[in-house]
Amino acid sequence: MRGRSIIALAPMTETPSMPRPAASNRLALDFCGLALNSPVVLLSGCVGFGEEYTRVQGFSNRDVGAIVLKGTTLAPRLGNPPHRVWETPAGMLNAIGLQNPGVDYVVAKILPTLDFSETRFIANVCGSTIEEYAEVARRFDDSPIDAMEINISCPNVKEGGVAFGNYPDMSARVVAACRAVTQKPLITKLSPNQTDIAANARACIDAGTDGFAVINTLMGMAIDVQRRRPIIGNVQGGLSGPAIRPIALLKVHQVYKECRARGIPIIGQGGIETAQHALEFVLAGATAVGLGTALFYDPLAAPKVNAGIDEYLSAHGFPTITALIGALEQGAAVNVAASG
Repeated sequence: MRGRSIIALAPMTETPSMPRPAASNRLALDFCGLALNSPVVLLSGCVGFGEEYTRVQGFSNRDVGAIVLKGTTLAPRLGNPPHRVWETPAGMLNAIGLQNPGVDYVVAKILPTLDFSETRFIANVCGSTIEEYAEVARRFDDSPIDAMEINISCPNVKEGGVAFGNYPDMSARVVAACRAVTQKPLITKLSPNQTDIAANARACIDAGTDGFAVINTLMGMAIDVQRRRPIIGNVQGGLSGPAIRPIALLKVHQVYKECRARGIPIIGQGGIETAQHALEFVLAGATAVGLGTALFYDPLAAPKVNAGIDEYLSAHGFPTITALIGALEQGAAVNVAASG
């Protein structure tokens, strides 16, 4: 990826605990009723259960508005066989398989170790049946977690493994089941692997979602031609990173058209590396922006994005980041091909 390996994490070093200023007040915003001190969200599966990056020198959880915990199921899961991760041009394939210790362990053992005064923590709710989603959500409801992200890309085992998120009706049923057991904010994570993401968004809004995360990974594969075998142990995996950014931008813009009239916020995600990328997503309609793959080769991406957004606001005279949400709608399209 532009000459940088994303397979090996940057070294982490212990640092003494010390007070650290939050992001600029101009970056503060409201997301589903939650006050965030920054529009930057660390995405599920990239920082464990919120504890991994606290050991990175120069980083604090106060640098981000929220952290989405690793995907959690009702029972513990071992995940998929290796290989689970593979670097691709401008991206990464992963098929971890939702390895996690189960919701009871997360609630009883992991959540008490997190400092909820530093940032917001969002659970990532997963399941193979609608009933499992609802039960995981119910158990997180009885916890200090700030909100829940519904990962509707999980396969529905009762329907032959079809992903819930690929069909609006199935997505809505999962959202409704979770809505019935909690009043905490629900953020539905939409898949790009479907025919009409806007239709899915409408169905989820009607079912009770409070917000969206757009987008989840695209499906892809890699092949070892010498061995004539798939590289990923699960054959297929989720493609993330800069390669999917143009697709993610379009999907955010399409979902925003469904959300703006009803005040439904979006976490825009997919290949964001810099402040400029983050600003593109905000202009397309995102309220917050997610960092994922970029963290594997730059653990300090979040404070850099904060600083870049703050500089942009100063340079262009915007009082807050919220003034930019969906601002793309206010201007005419730029014809960049006219010089040809």
